Amino acid sequence: MAGLDLAVIGGTGVYRLASLEGAEAVGGDTPWGKPSGPVRVGTVAGKRVGFLARHGEGHALPPHRVNYRANLWRLKELGARRVLAINTVGGITERFAPRVLACPDQLIDYTWGRAGSYWDGEGGEVLHVDFGDPYSPAFRAELLAAAARAGVAVLDGGCYGATQGPRLETKAEIARLRRDGCDLVGMTGMPEAGLAREAGLEYACLAVVANWAAGCGDATEITLADVLANVEAASAGLPAVVEALLG
Repeated sequence: MAGLDLAVIGGTGVYRLASLEGAEAVGGDTPWGKPSGPVRVGTVAGKRVGFLARHGEGHALPPHRVNYRANLWRLKELGARRVLAINTVGGITERFAPRVLACPDQLIDYTWGRAGSYWDGEGGEVLHVDFGDPYSPAFRAELLAAAARAGVAVLDGGCYGATQGPRLETKAEIARLRRDGCDLVGMTGMPEAGLAREAGLEYACLAVVANWAAGCGDATEITLADVLANVEAASAGLPAVVEALLG
């Protein structure tokens, strides 16, 4: 099977890629277990693209139970070099309001207990990858340029705080993230980004702001209905961005 020109990982509310044509499902296990589901491999604008729903196509997997190692391994097996991660997040600082798209450039990991490395077995190589820039700078630049060509507004920069979930955060926890310098909060940014770096994949995040984080903006109670409505609205430009990225 020929390699992929792009792999896309969809987050909460993004369970398929609308512009993907002639898709075939690639399933099966990996050396790291089962991925979240099949990779749908097809074409967008004549280029080969693979799409994987991070939480499963029925959203059955909470963030801490996603098999991030298997997901990235399967995409690499399929010949992916570039991975575009769609992450549904909450906004903390003023620029990152609901229905905004953002391309963060920094990351703080608050998760725990997740299988976060391919290099944690006995008798194998130990690799300490450089992770100063957690998102691939060149690929980020390509993504931002593609969004501009497509006429889709995407904020450049911001720090993503990855929390454990699956519960949402307290107001005090969000206040701490703000003090730490986080602009966005989500539950799936790590260990995915770190594993992509270990696997030698170019990796960038397109963050879909679904709600204000607790205690931010005009946030009151955060409901799933509001989150999904905001994700649907903010995601309307995703197909155009992907097509421009492949152009």
